[in-house]
Amino acid sequence: MRTSRRQLTPGSTVGPRSLTPVCGPPVAVPAADRLVHLQFRRFAGCPVCNLHLRSVVRRHDEIEAAGVREVVVFHSPAEELREYAAGLPFALVADPAKRLYAEFGVESAGRALGDPRAWPHILRAVSRSTVMLVRGREGLPSRQQPQGRLGLPADLLLAPDGTVLAVKYGEHAYDQWSVDELLELASAAPRSPAVAG
Repeated sequence: MRTSRRQLTPGSTVGPRSLTPVCGPPVAVPAADRLVHLQFRRFAGCPVCNLHLRSVVRRHDEIEAAGVREVVVFHSPAEELREYAAGLPFALVADPAKRLYAEFGVESAGRALGDPRAWPHILRAVSRSTVMLVRGREGLPSRQQPQGRLGLPADLLLAPDGTVLAVKYGEHAYDQWSVDELLELASAAPRSPAVAG
């Protein structure tokens, strides 16, 4: 089901807010001292999301060194998402009512899984998750996904003053910035004295 929402563009402004992750202290978005990469993912345990987030985990030190804080939003309840938060070096935020998704214009659509460009990634993600499940390192996602399984990803890079520096609304389930793309965007971002380092 496609939803119609206002999508942000570079130059838009995001008002300050404090988000409560499922583990750890609240996080300010935007952050006064650094850029924020605000990611919108699908549901807790989503194999496609897990595949992408593993690439972020592997290179998290580089992302931090570039002056970027990762904040990742899922449309799952906190208790489900908490099971996947252990060992992740960034904030995971539960938004089961999809209020943030609506505010930031993040959509759901059949093309999330139906777009052929997503299929190789879906196959790789399901294969990886199956291996991890057999080894007892991951569990199955909840069978019930009240907000559906057809969410599209979104990435926003926010300046400390809340300006949207760059944005990507995914066309399918695996259409998001790579870590290399994020680092390139961060290196091109204008730096305020609070962020320069």
